[in-house]
Amino acid sequence: MTAVAFVCVQNAGRSQMATAFAERERERRGVSESVEIVTGGTDPADHVHEEVVEVMAERDFDLSDRTPREVTHEELQDCDYVITMGCSAEDVCPATWAGENRDWGLDDPDGRDLDAVRAIRDEIEGRVADLFDELAD
Repeated sequence: MTAVAFVCVQNAGRSQMATAFAERERERRGVSESVEIVTGGTDPADHVHEEVVEVMAERDFDLSDRTPREVTHEELQDCDYVITMGCSAEDVCPATWAGENRDWGLDDPDGRDLDAVRAIRDEIEGRVADLFDELAD
């Protein structure tokens, strides 16, 4: 089992988009039994950002019922990949991660116009597909 975590501060935008795309890739590639997906934030928001819900709906994802959650050190300890979104995840010390940490350096979609959020969404979609290509090797 390969465990991949998508971590952000609020778990209300970038990490939610990455998780949705990863769940779709996992299903499309038939690797549901071998890839675990974890997501969470160090200081989770109350809800997924409205602009994120809207642009993800354009791609047939319904994130309106998802609730940001806190991620714990324990959850991350055994992850093979911990992907941070370009936000400060300093409350989660990389030294405790057994696997590889990658920071994708993405802009925060919160409060941005829809075109900017679409660009962030599209970049996340490509990065997730590339990650799954790598996992298949």
